[in-house]
Amino acid sequence: MKNLGKLFIIGFIAIMLTACNKDQNNPGYSFFPDMQYSQAYETYTTNPVFADGFTNSAPPEGTIPRGYMPYPYKAKSFDDQVKAGLELVNPYANDETVLDEGKRQYEIFCLSCHGAAGAGDGHLYTSGLFPAKPRSLIEDFVQSKPDGEIYHVITMGSLSGLMGAHGSQIRPNKRWMIINYVRSLAK
Repeated sequence: MKNLGKLFIIGFIAIMLTACNKDQNNPGYSFFPDMQYSQAYETYTTNPVFADGFTNSAPPEGTIPRGYMPYPYKAKSFDDQVKAGLELVNPYANDETVLDEGKRQYEIFCLSCHGAAGAGDGHLYTSGLFPAKPRSLIEDFVQSKPDGEIYHVITMGSLSGLMGAHGSQIRPNKRWMIINYVRSLAK
C-alpha cells in the first residue's frame, strides 16, 4: 500500500512535468484548452453567448451597483433641498484629520470658484472666465443652512444652475468633510 502511494505520487509528478516546457513559445500540453484559449469579444460586437446577441449589455432595470446607495432627492427642487437639510446628518465631527481632508478636497473642487477664503472670489470669476460671482460660503446665507442642505447643493447643484452637480466627482464622505471645512472658514 505504501509503495502504491509513492508510485502514484511519482506518476503524478511525471505527468505534471510533461506539461512543463522551457520553450516560452510553446507552453506544453494544455490540460484545459477552453480556459487557456478563451474566446474574447470586443465590447460593442455581437456575441452568441448572450440572449440579446450583444457583448455590452445594460444592467437589468432597478439594479444598484455594489456599495452604492441611490440619492433620494431630486435636483433643482427647492422642497427636496430643504428636505435633505432636515433629513441628512453630517457623520463627521470637526477634528483635525477631517478638517485637513476637507481642506484638501476644497482646494481640488471648490477653490477655483469660491476662492481660498470662501468669499466667492476664485480664479474663474476674477479672471473673467465665469461671468457670475459664485456664492460666498462665509456669509450667513450659506452658514445658516443645515449641513444636509449644503450636501444636497454639492451633490445635485444649486437651484439657479450656476453651480453644477459634483456628486459624480466627489465621494459622499468627502462632501461631508468639505462642509466641515467650509464651516471652519467662517470662524
